[in-house]
Amino acid sequence: MGTRENNKTKSVGGEASGYILEDVPHLSHFIAHLPAYTNPLQDNPSYSVVKQYFVNEGDSVTQKIVVHKNSPRGTHFRRAGPRQKVYFESDEVLACIVTCGGLCPGINTVIRELVCGLHYMYGVRRVLGIEGGYRGFYSKNTIPLTPKVVDDIHKRGGSIIATSRGGHDTSKIVDRIQDRGINQVYIIGGDGTQQGASLIFEEIRRRGLKVAVVGIPKTIDNDIPVIDKSFGFDTSVEEARRAINAAHVEAGIVENGVGVVKLAGRYSGFIAMYTTLASRDVDCCLIPESPFYLEGPGGLFEYIRKRLKENGHMVIVIAEGAGQELLAENMHDMDQQDPSATKLLQDIGLWITEKIKDHFTKELKMIINVKYIDPTYMIRAIPSNASDNVYCTLLAHSAIHGAMAGYTGFVVGPVNGRHAYIPFHRINERRNKVVITERMWARLLSSTNQPSFLNPKGNESQERVCSHNPTANWG
Repeated sequence: MGTRENNKTKSVGGEASGYILEDVPHLSHFIAHLPAYTNPLQDNPSYSVVKQYFVNEGDSVTQKIVVHKNSPRGTHFRRAGPRQKVYFESDEVLACIVTCGGLCPGINTVIRELVCGLHYMYGVRRVLGIEGGYRGFYSKNTIPLTPKVVDDIHKRGGSIIATSRGGHDTSKIVDRIQDRGINQVYIIGGDGTQQGASLIFEEIRRRGLKVAVVGIPKTIDNDIPVIDKSFGFDTSVEEARRAINAAHVEAGIVENGVGVVKLAGRYSGFIAMYTTLASRDVDCCLIPESPFYLEGPGGLFEYIRKRLKENGHMVIVIAEGAGQELLAENMHDMDQQDPSATKLLQDIGLWITEKIKDHFTKELKMIINVKYIDPTYMIRAIPSNASDNVYCTLLAHSAIHGAMAGYTGFVVGPVNGRHAYIPFHRINERRNKVVITERMWARLLSSTNQPSFLNPKGNESQERVCSHNPTANWG
């Protein structure tokens, strides 16, 4: 086996087979003579029926599941799960949990399962909740978390320990971790949050502290790369479908009714795409990855007129990040940011609603009734559904097993259905986006029967929307 350094993590490759392991750091890599202990799970009554307590040390999960027969084996990640040896004794652990960024269904379930998993699987009695995101490390009180405190929080939306954007100060955060004697840090948040988690890990490693840093990726946009999907996504799609149902009913009872539903999706249109496919009542889905224009042959207005003539009503779903450049031509102050340095988007839903009204009532002199629904806060503030609850439990338990086994500087998530430990840099290097040249987008087009909205050749003056380069966000 050959070794090589890849960004901030070690990769191991078997040259003959083309096998590459994108490994994650271990506390023993930078702390000498670190003692190991027998995993208490083998004496846990709940695990007495399990035939194999522990995953094999050499087990890995492949990133690419479809290969040709002569292809190299490709990139793998270390399989998640309990190990025979742990590097923390139960009574020495002081764990903390922090949530950052926007809300998402399932946050409270993850918190609950982290607390209960540490308590009941490993006998850990000391767990702190860091209030209010990253700044809570140095400016807020902590909340002691016990199984009794978190018993029914999975039935509620939001985060029991609150959240915020911004406030990341690596040195201050690590100072407080060190001062308090915290040795396991569980960080729940999106791509910007995990960038911050990576910096915290690097500073902890630089100081030589015995502290495991674990990220649990969170975003309803489902734009985290490598993993199959992010928790809360299924719940959000389910709730968003209710908004589409309402828009369909409203549009269907009036003359030339158009229901417009704006959904989350700053840079990636997964919620809009999957909700459209789940609903089957949508006539047009607009996402950031697929450019569109309004006027002229093949444009949105022409398609709306065609659908109204055929059906008398229609439903449009639009992701919040779609059409921003088209909208920017008519508005100013497009470079404002929130406290996490995330660019503030203009309200494309309201804008396109007014554009549709103006075009059909003023220019075409048509009667049109546009009903606009924005369920953004509804779909992210609700409790997670049954499927996401199970998923959140698996994420939390996998994170705990990794930290107790001494792994650090990683995020946890399913890769091709198997939970794995993934280096921070793989999560932070790009965003997951809808690929409009792949079959899932083709399935959507065949469901809605909408045109591709590609700009006509030789007509560059048409208003259109192009994809944009996202900036790093902290939150």
